[in-house]
Amino acid sequence: MIKLPAEAELLRVFIGESDRYGGKPLYEAIVLEARSRGMAGATVLRGLMGFGAHSRLHTAKILRLSEDLPIVVEIVDTPEKIADLLPKLDEMIAEGLVTLERVRVIAYRHEKP
Repeated sequence: MIKLPAEAELLRVFIGESDRYGGKPLYEAIVLEARSRGMAGATVLRGLMGFGAHSRLHTAKILRLSEDLPIVVEIVDTPEKIADLLPKLDEMIAEGLVTLERVRVIAYRHEKP
């Protein structure tokens, strides 16, 4: 079982749904990379609307044929594990935003099989 300290870090990666890395969706590549490193966990959130550095609006409106919705990947782990992941993310992400903040972990548990 992975133990997290009370003080951890939350890494957020803001990318587009159509972004790719290594032949697969970028969000999937990031999650698989975090998993391969034994990180505590990752969550992918799909946004309904947003814009980034180019101010191009991305939306899920019905009339839109090609969707490139905003995606947020969140990873919570120790500062050391997050720091180790950052150079790989720099290689993987051509366009997007990466943020980091301290968080207080209240509970992190799972049922034993």
